[in-house]
Amino acid sequence: NFLLIATTAGADRTCPAAYPRRWLNLQEYQSKKLMQESGVAVQRFYVADTASEALEAAKRLNAKEIVLKAQILAGGRGKGVFDSGLKGGVHLTKDPAVVGELANKMLGFNLTTKQTPKEGVKVKTVMVAEALDITRETYFAILMDRSCNGPVMVGSPQGGMDIEEVAASSPELIFKEVIDIFEGVRDDQALRMAANLGFNGPLQRQAADQIKRLYDLFLKVDATQVEVNPLGETPEGQVVCFDAKINFDDNAEFRQKAVFAMDDMTESDPTETEAAKWDLKYIGLDGNIACFVNGAGLAMATCDIIDLHGGKPANFLDLGGGVKERQVYEAFKLLTADPKVEAILVNIFGGIVNCAIIANGITKACRELELKVPLVVRLEGTNVHEAKRILTESGLPITAAENLDDAAKKAVAAIKK
Repeated sequence: NFLLIATTAGADRTCPAAYPRRWLNLQEYQSKKLMQESGVAVQRFYVADTASEALEAAKRLNAKEIVLKAQILAGGRGKGVFDSGLKGGVHLTKDPAVVGELANKMLGFNLTTKQTPKEGVKVKTVMVAEALDITRETYFAILMDRSCNGPVMVGSPQGGMDIEEVAASSPELIFKEVIDIFEGVRDDQALRMAANLGFNGPLQRQAADQIKRLYDLFLKVDATQVEVNPLGETPEGQVVCFDAKINFDDNAEFRQKAVFAMDDMTESDPTETEAAKWDLKYIGLDGNIACFVNGAGLAMATCDIIDLHGGKPANFLDLGGGVKERQVYEAFKLLTADPKVEAILVNIFGGIVNCAIIANGITKACRELELKVPLVVRLEGTNVHEAKRILTESGLPITAAENLDDAAKKAVAAIKK
């Protein structure tokens, strides 16, 4: 299946709040459509919302073999189970009539895989595609590389597997080509990469053409990465992109409105989706002390020091730099709506953030939401004295902290009381 994720180039992937917006989730068929529009070779396919549409699509394909895929944003579909009793979200058949029968047991039913919630995810759409055999699998990717100040092609004749394993066990099978951002992929580069991937004869030129088209897609959608695994060879002598992952540059959303409009949020965590509306970076965790912080690094440190003092963070929430009073209020609404939360720790280090804005947002939220859990606040930086005056004169039961360590200790102590 195709997984498309919007990230910031070079963001720390160990830190969920390092991403400035919610991940962009597109279904497999949407991904393939983007690739088709750039002339990239993918399997012929149709999309269906009903069993009758799926049957008609299978007939129209007129293929030797057909693959039917449930469209959900989770891996492991092939080994998943439907609450209709059907096993597997991916099925192969040579009989178009079977496609209609299978789709009838998929559409409207929940599919549970190793990556879904235990109740599964309801399948609303299926993809009916031509099934193609693969005689050989290779790996190919284009990504932005800081060390090269631009895009780089990476390829290996060992595809269809974890590329990190190939790099570790057989580094000589990893090939790279630095792309001049002004010149683009040259013919000699594309042909050399195709040869390194093991394509011979006419297939080498065909693979080189696909490589150039993938680079066109990379530029067209403002990607930070286009990874194809596998870039496969069929018995009929065709080079086809069977699977891909595309990372988008969220900073280019203003000119990629058509792509971002396809974002499928129906399977996303509703709290994370609501947070994204207010430009808040929120990830739910398992603890009971809510964290309200500005900056990804500070948010990580806050979670760590809570844990150090025997507490458990309930979330990872980064306000960012250009915070407004309304965002503070909406953030408190999200935190207090979590039934696990037994205390809230606010940790603000004001640089470009005005602490007085935070203080006004806190007092407004405490009054209007009738806060019932202990609140510990540590403020430092821009306009901090005014912020502390606002909190002190509010008359609200807010516990002030001198530093992060003091704040974490007081938040954990509040839970124990």
